[in-house]
Parts: sequence; structure tokens; C-alpha cells
Amino acid sequence: MTDDEETVQCWLVERSSFGDERMVTLIYAPPEGDRHLTKQLSPNLLRRKRITAAIDVEPERLEPINDEETRERYATEAQRMAERHDPEAEV
Repeated sequence: MTDDEETVQCWLVERSSFGDERMVTLIYAPPEGDRHLTKQLSPNLLRRKRITAAIDVEPERLEPINDEETRERYATEAQRMAERHDPEAEV
């Protein structure tokens, strides 16, 4: 098995911040929109970390999405990101 077969390319589909600590939430999903990976970063870490349009994720780290509306929204956004950005592009 190659590295490509062991990971799934996921695209940044949502970025939000909340809470008193101003944590930033990044959500990545594959073009099908059926699964996602959520990352929460502090503003300090966010400034030091390179946020790219896409990341490669091990399939077992992805959570299923049960809501049809969310799946469609994530699929649309992932496909839009893939059309407009190189995977390594900073966003």
C-alpha cells in the first residue's frame, strides 16, 4: 500500500472561532463531504502553523457526517476549494 492509499485528501471547508479563549476551529472534509476532521487551535498556534487548503488524513481519524445538509455543504465547499487552490496553498 502506498502513502496515497493510506490517507484521504481533505479540503478546508469551514473555519470558525468561539469561546472566551477564542479557539479557532478548522474543519477538513473529502470531496464527497461524507466525513470530516475537526482541528481546534489557539490563536498563538494558528499564527505559527501553516494552514493549507488541503491535508492528507488517515481514514480512521475521519468522523462520519450524518446530516444530509452538512454533507452537501461540505462536499460543495471541498470541491470549490479543490478547483480554486492547490492542496499546499496557504489559506
